[in-house]
Amino acid sequence: MDAAEKKEDLRGRNAILPRAVKFSGRSAGPLDPQKPRDVDRVVSLLRESDDRFRVLVDSIRDYAICLVDIEGHVETWNAGAELVKGYKREEIVGKHIEVFYTPEDRTRGLAAELLGEAAREGRVEHEGWRVRKDGTRFWADVVLTALRDKEGKLIGYAKVTRDLTERRRLEDERLRRARSDERFRVIVDSVKDYAIFMLDPTGHIETWNRGAELIKGYQAGEVIGKRIDIFYPPGDRERGKPDYLLGLAVRDGRVEDEGWRVRKDGTRFWADVVITALRSDDGALLGFSKVTRDLTQRRSVEEDLRRSEERFRLLIDAVDDYAIFMLDRDGRVATWNVAAERINGYPASEIVGRHARVFRLPEDVAEGRCERELEIARAVGRFEEEGWRVRKDGTRFWANVVLTAIHDKTGELIGYAKVTRDLTERRRLDDERLQRVRAEEALRVRDEFLSIASHELKTPLTSLQIELYAMRERLNEAATDPRLSRKLDRASRNADRLSGLIDTLLDVSRIATGRLTLKPECFDLVDSLRLVIDGMRSTATRAGCELSLEYPLEGEAIRGTWDRLRLEQVVMNLLSNAFKYGAGQPVTVSVATLGREAVLKVSDKGPGVADKDVHRIFDRFERASPMRHYGGLGLGLYVSREIVRAEHGSIAVHNLPDGGACFEVHLPIDPSSAKAAASGAPHA
Repeated sequence: MDAAEKKEDLRGRNAILPRAVKFSGRSAGPLDPQKPRDVDRVVSLLRESDDRFRVLVDSIRDYAICLVDIEGHVETWNAGAELVKGYKREEIVGKHIEVFYTPEDRTRGLAAELLGEAAREGRVEHEGWRVRKDGTRFWADVVLTALRDKEGKLIGYAKVTRDLTERRRLEDERLRRARSDERFRVIVDSVKDYAIFMLDPTGHIETWNRGAELIKGYQAGEVIGKRIDIFYPPGDRERGKPDYLLGLAVRDGRVEDEGWRVRKDGTRFWADVVITALRSDDGALLGFSKVTRDLTQRRSVEEDLRRSEERFRLLIDAVDDYAIFMLDRDGRVATWNVAAERINGYPASEIVGRHARVFRLPEDVAEGRCERELEIARAVGRFEEEGWRVRKDGTRFWANVVLTAIHDKTGELIGYAKVTRDLTERRRLDDERLQRVRAEEALRVRDEFLSIASHELKTPLTSLQIELYAMRERLNEAATDPRLSRKLDRASRNADRLSGLIDTLLDVSRIATGRLTLKPECFDLVDSLRLVIDGMRSTATRAGCELSLEYPLEGEAIRGTWDRLRLEQVVMNLLSNAFKYGAGQPVTVSVATLGREAVLKVSDKGPGVADKDVHRIFDRFERASPMRHYGGLGLGLYVSREIVRAEHGSIAVHNLPDGGACFEVHLPIDPSSAKAAASGAPHA
């Protein structure tokens, strides 16, 4: 379809046809596709007079400008497009714009994606690789603009492409140079054996590296901005040597000089100096690079090696946690550091020259393990193990040992580097952790056993108690021999005691497995204590203890929400403990309020609790006195503490000034029932 046919077709579709353009004769300036207004100018021109438009577009050589139909097929082609992409008009018109895209972009549908975005947004701009007819790639800036008729219907696209390959190359080159400059700066700053720095055209210092600081003694802040004359002896300065050398560098491009130089502290050193003139592309002098090396101690190659070995030795000696030393090819100690002396116990004078088997256990030496580790290191390059080693004094330590084969430039084995670390403390901690795990597992198994055993014992014991109670009733009715009655009483008490012990073990099992549950209810703590004390009076009488209760004024109550049976269990445990240790002495129970807490105290006149046992006695199977003196499993106080903690309270013990111990329980009063006023509860 030629231009006339195209115009008629657009008229038939009510398209917006271009108007005649009047040119003022002034240049509109170069078009820049990076600027949206320039692209809009191009698109505007596309809508001007067909003839002038074709002449104008065809005259553009730096831009590939074409029209694309709504499906992405090329409809027009200008001279710039032919130059940029290599296709002639007859070769490309009718083909899809995908031919300009790389295979990977075609795979991901980039062309369709850009066309879609241009249709949605009206315009899209993209930079990326495109492909010429000959297959070569170029970096392009592409602007796609959607073209619509008066009704807003999409009729195609204007596509403007500019080859930015050269610009990208220049940008990449600048980036490469910047990276190269940065790498060079890092390299220069890391050099310590050479003073490397820059001078301005007049000989003033502009940069300073670590090597310059080490060689000349000046910090960067002290020397930058000063002239290089400060490095020269007075005689050289008087003769104008600094200016003379700079002049030679300007004339010849480079000058090298050896002579005396002066450090900050006034000492002299013999230096090799190279000064190079730096020029711009147009030949203008930018300044100088100056490289100085201290040759004062220049010696033979052997002396250089000795100095290098000395630096290495100082480095190794600074390591405190690792024994680092060399072995010769036969496994004899060749070097020794301070940490090696500390870890192994040998001074260098005693160990250098001896075979490394002296660090091995006798049985390891007998099995030839030292020779075997050398063979492995020689074969694979490295050997590592953990095991026992022996110090000079015969003590053993657990060590991590790494043995590395060392070869010269020709690949010949010259010895081994050996690194040993003392891991005895780490092994001890590992063993302790393992023991704790085993102990915790043993406790778990024990708790599980106690739970099972307690449940298994509870059923026959309950039957035994029932039988004993039945026998007691029959004996009372028959009025039989008193001795038999006393024996039956002892049997009943022992059964009750065993039942209490089993209940305690069950509680311990529930606590250990997190199955201790509470059944809170609102009750008067004073009434509960009266009932417990009335039930314990016979036990107190047998222990020779006078049991008393101290509580608030008559008619006052201490009401709270707790598990009544569990708190009574706590009181009975504390009273049993008081009867046991304070036998023959008075025992007092008191209860009062303190703020928002109920405070319960059980006091006795026994021997009290040693300071070291104050916290321990609340642990499982712990007691303040040996079992042979008082008996018991040491579980009552543990169970009591856990019950009180479950009630969000606390329990503690302290000794009384006039002798004896006082166990003190603090329980929070539930806010909903916190009133301590009288509730009408009767007192016994």
